[in-house]
Amino acid sequence: MSSADLKRKPKKKNPKPVQINPNWSLLQQKLKSDSNNSGNRKYSNNDDSDDPRSILGKRKERPDSEVDVLKVNPLAPVNDDCSLTDEVAMDCEMVGVSQGTKSALGRVTLVNKWGNVLYDEFVRPVERVVDFRTHISGIRPKDLRKAKDFRVAQTKVAELIKGKILVGHALHNDLKVLLLTHPKKDIRDTAEYQPFLKDKTRKSLKHLASEFLGADIQNGEHCPIDDARAAMLLYQKNRREWERNVKDQTRMRLKQKKRKPKKKVKVDQASPIV
Repeated sequence: MSSADLKRKPKKKNPKPVQINPNWSLLQQKLKSDSNNSGNRKYSNNDDSDDPRSILGKRKERPDSEVDVLKVNPLAPVNDDCSLTDEVAMDCEMVGVSQGTKSALGRVTLVNKWGNVLYDEFVRPVERVVDFRTHISGIRPKDLRKAKDFRVAQTKVAELIKGKILVGHALHNDLKVLLLTHPKKDIRDTAEYQPFLKDKTRKSLKHLASEFLGADIQNGEHCPIDDARAAMLLYQKNRREWERNVKDQTRMRLKQKKRKPKKKVKVDQASPIV
């Protein structure tokens, strides 16, 4: 073989055909098919109503699941600020002790004004539990095995609500099982707020949440976090008017206290005429 033959470059083989992604191939075919169909299709003024493949048709046929995704939970906190605020909402779940008719604290939850959880603990009652009331409380025996001691939870709650505006629904029940008191002037009870009453009848928190917040709560087992958030949101939405009413009532009570009772005029008996 001559040197010229050695230097001669070998002929290039035909390159291997590039493999096209099957998805891309299908897309190309679909585009070609659509372009051919669009060229042959005759449109009329009624195409949008007659053609099931029109844009309006697709909107009508949108599955409900896609619409549900767009729904926002009205009780969801607007931020992640978990600091202790001037307003605190509380909700408690109770269990049955003694003969089952007496209520005891089984879980206590506190949220701040943003709805973020400050404290949420299962609590072991001092007395033996005979009814867990799971269908409402959501509490089960396993929840109380490693629960907080009642005194520990009571002390913590007292510390968190001290000097704060306490918000909740029927708070007298929650304070009763906690064996705590709170200044009446600092209580904002959604069960007692006048504009929420109907014919002087209290509405349930479930009813108020549905009517004023568009929130669906307490379907079966109660969630104290959702309940506390609902109460707080009801307060925040009516805060300005609510606080104005509280100030007016406080002013009226002070005026009544300052009023001195009228002194009764003593009528001296006339001395007998001699």
